[in-house]
Amino acid sequence: MNKIYCPLNYTMKLIGTKWKPLVLFHLLEGPIRSGKLQNKIPDISNKMFTQTVRELEKDNLINRKVFPVVPPKVEYELTEKGKSLESILRSLDTWGKEMSAF
Repeated sequence: MNKIYCPLNYTMKLIGTKWKPLVLFHLLEGPIRSGKLQNKIPDISNKMFTQTVRELEKDNLINRKVFPVVPPKVEYELTEKGKSLESILRSLDTWGKEMSAF
């Protein structure tokens, strides 16, 4: 059976969870340390944060950089593929601001 390709389905598989768009949106500001990024999303659990960034990294939307220091320092940043989502993420943010006024 042929699988029908749907671009929206592809996009939603990459960013269509509760947390992925939030992580990506906060990374639009530039590279950020793991703890600071997690603090920007107060309702996310440690387990869900770890799962989310791992999936985003696997899908080549973010890069994870580990610095060889004690205590460990981990920083995340958008890849070029991740940066290509900027207009979508900013549009969602703008829409949310406008609709929350109703």
